[in-house]
This record gives sequence, C-alpha cells and structure tokens, in this order.
Amino acid sequence: MIFACIQLIHMKLYIVLFLVAAAATRLTAQTHPTAAPQGSAPTTIPQMKAELEKSSNPILYARDILKKRYKIDTIIVSRTRRFNGLADSIAYTGKEKKVYGPYGPAGRRFLVQLLSKAPNQFYHVGQIFIDTAIFRRRIADSLADAIIAKVKKGSATFEEMAATYSMGGEAVTKGDLGWIARGVLQPTIEHELLVHKKGDVFKIWSPAGLHVIRKTDDPKQDTGFALMLQVFL
Repeated sequence: MIFACIQLIHMKLYIVLFLVAAAATRLTAQTHPTAAPQGSAPTTIPQMKAELEKSSNPILYARDILKKRYKIDTIIVSRTRRFNGLADSIAYTGKEKKVYGPYGPAGRRFLVQLLSKAPNQFYHVGQIFIDTAIFRRRIADSLADAIIAKVKKGSATFEEMAATYSMGGEAVTKGDLGWIARGVLQPTIEHELLVHKKGDVFKIWSPAGLHVIRKTDDPKQDTGFALMLQVFL
C-alpha cells in the first residue's frame, strides 16, 4: 500500500497535546475553569446549537448549563476528498465554532461543534500501481519503465496509462489520488515527492509492488487536524 497508516498514530498523539493545550487556553481565557456559565438551559436543539456557538467556553456550557454528556475528539484529515467519514468531512469543510447535527439514530443523537483547526502539508499525487503478486518483479519493472517513457515522450498521458494499467483502484480516477496529508504516505514516497519537481513521473518499490508516481502539484498547506466537541442529546 502507498499509505503508512502507522504514522497516523504517532502524529495523533502529538497533535492531541498541541490542540488540547491551544483550545484550553483559548476557551478558558474569559471563564474561570471552575465557574459555570450563566444562563438558563435552552429547550430546543436549534437553541442549543445557537447558544453553544455564542459561548466563550462551549465545553463548560455543555457540562454545566445543558447538563449533557460530551466528548472531545482530535480528528485527522488524511485527504481533502473522499473522506473516511463524517468526522473528517466536518473537520475539513466545516467552520470553527459552528455546531452541526444532530446526527445518529433516535435515542443516540448528538451534536458536533468544530472547536479549532490546525494545518498540515498536503501532496497532490498520481499513482499507477503494478501488483507484483500478479506480475513478476522483472516484468513489473519493465512495464513501469515503458509507462514512464511513454508519458515523458508525450505518446500517452499519465491518465491514459493509469486507466489501462493501474491495479490499485486508481483506474477509476485515472491515477489521481487527490491531496494527501503529510505522514500518511509511505516515507520513501514522501521523500521522493520532496526531491522531485512538479510534473515528474518516477517509480518506487514497496513490499506490495511497484508504484509509478506523478507529483501533480507542489505541496500546499491546508486543514489537517481539528478539535471537535461532541454533545450527546
């Protein structure tokens, strides 16, 4: 696989400490941590959402005014499209302080508030994957060389080669993996993306097979992490 999921664990531990500390400082700046916010509890979901968005400390508001069970989560955005689920979709597309929902089935509904965001670096990557469980290593290597040569000569596009040869599911997107966060790709692939120029096409071996990689764009900064408050209704 092109992705190095184990790195997400290490990254998450680091980001949890960073985001929680930053959010705690910001959220308690106007409210003593032991003091309950003033006001009566709203009775409807629209009112709850509006009051959470207005509160300088929504965590304490959920606990002391709404009297609701809550949870704080750190969300990692690994891609900027084809999200893994609701959480990373809201983390990337949502607005800070905005409350979304309710979500979930009857009796287990909850609201989600996006407390803060933090950036990460993203790489726009194209891939043609050649599975060495099907092709022998020598044949896979020759095929990769032929694909790269055709793309460089202009006799075929990377998209055409991906639609024809890729065995990793990228044929549907013509090789385009989209924007992928730093730390998600295999270290060897990420290193090569840093040393190559925009538009370069090159090959990298992994235990799964051979990857023909295109650096589609230069890296960019985008939302990579978010701190979310989940309030159970």
